[in-house]
Amino acid sequence: MALKSETEGRGQWGSSLGFIMAAAGSAVGLGNIWRFPYITGENGGGAFVFVYILCVLLIGTPLLFNELALGRITGKNPIGAMKKASKNKLWMIPGIMSVVICFMVLTYYSVIAGWTVGYIITELINIPVDFEVFVETPKYIIPLTFFFMMITIIVILGGVSGGIEKASKLLMPVLFILIILIAARSVTLPGASEGIKYYLKPDFSKIDGGVILAALGQAFFSMSVGWGLMVTYGSYLPKSSNLVSSGLWIGALDSFVALLGGLMIFPAVFALGLKPDVGPSLVFNILPQVFDQIPGGAIIGASFFLLLMVAALTSTISMLEVPVGYFIDEKKVSRKKAAWGVGIVAMIVSIPAILSSVEESVFSQVTMKIGSITKTGWLDIMDWTFGTLSVTVLCLLFAIFSGWSFKTSDLVDEIALGSPGFKKKIIFGISPGQIWVIFIRFVCPIVIGLVLLNLFGVFGEPEAGG
Repeated sequence: MALKSETEGRGQWGSSLGFIMAAAGSAVGLGNIWRFPYITGENGGGAFVFVYILCVLLIGTPLLFNELALGRITGKNPIGAMKKASKNKLWMIPGIMSVVICFMVLTYYSVIAGWTVGYIITELINIPVDFEVFVETPKYIIPLTFFFMMITIIVILGGVSGGIEKASKLLMPVLFILIILIAARSVTLPGASEGIKYYLKPDFSKIDGGVILAALGQAFFSMSVGWGLMVTYGSYLPKSSNLVSSGLWIGALDSFVALLGGLMIFPAVFALGLKPDVGPSLVFNILPQVFDQIPGGAIIGASFFLLLMVAALTSTISMLEVPVGYFIDEKKVSRKKAAWGVGIVAMIVSIPAILSSVEESVFSQVTMKIGSITKTGWLDIMDWTFGTLSVTVLCLLFAIFSGWSFKTSDLVDEIALGSPGFKKKIIFGISPGQIWVIFIRFVCPIVIGLVLLNLFGVFGEPEAGG
């Protein structure tokens, strides 16, 4: 028997469009516009893009359906969902992990978001800034990070429909407009055609195990699966909503932004004779040089970093909502107290991540070593531990729970509530729901297991964190 949803007093999405914008905003973040281009540059351009799209369709989307269904069928945050869905208390561990992961990622993600605010200002006043000097100056980074967190808290205070949904309906169109305008300018630069060719014309000879595993890791990172975010967002959905079409829209919008992110960057990089494989510094070190050499570059540069800030905000909103939702559901704390309490603690805990860029700080020198993995600096350690490893483990645990511990047919029924075609037999007497079950039980756990092994360097050099 399917579990009864409980949304009374918790808030609910006002419309399907609002939910899709909010969930797509959660998925669309720095992972699409900052991480996707540099991971693409490090993994062969078009070949990586081709594999990434396949990973989103075949692995990311089934996992997304899974989390949305778990959230809606229970009507709870990740901890409450696992508590309600299983009598075995061990299954509360993934729920607890979700809340901890979202909080910890928020504490350093907001620091990177603060950098984008600073770059908006420096581009507008047209003062060149050395990235290394900038991030090593706490008197700039601390207020920028706190400012960004305050915006996130204010949105969460408005509630599900009044805050998150309204903000997403405003921010996502702004994001799309900005990214299309900047991409259009980039592809029209003299010499941009080489960058377009590098980015969109796959060289299939470059596809190897490393490229495939990097693409899988990026799919997890960019689609917000494995965070518990979509469990929380799914819990605010009415039973009448169509999870299938909503999930497909979220995946499509997420991939669309990632692809446009590459079109913003690679044509400009090639047009100016720069290298596409410089890694994480591509956005903050290389792109300002690009903007400096483009007519109207100050405005374009400011618009680009505004775009990054908006993308980051749509993600931090969802990260803060997960622990806030937990306190509202399980501890019966008011939204106002939960938002301010969690937000202020996140600000305080963000300080080590800020100081990790200061060379003489103890937080820049702290080192973590696990097997062949060595990470130095608080921000890098947090990113690998929570933003990469823990997210991948959580993807695996959610897939195993839904496929082998929970009654999978109940989840199929839940997904089919707003989409009857999910249970309709279409090919060889098999329904989309039956195919989804095969993926959740077998394909996703095996693939995620391979990604985990790759993280620990079993297949060669370990994949870097986001």
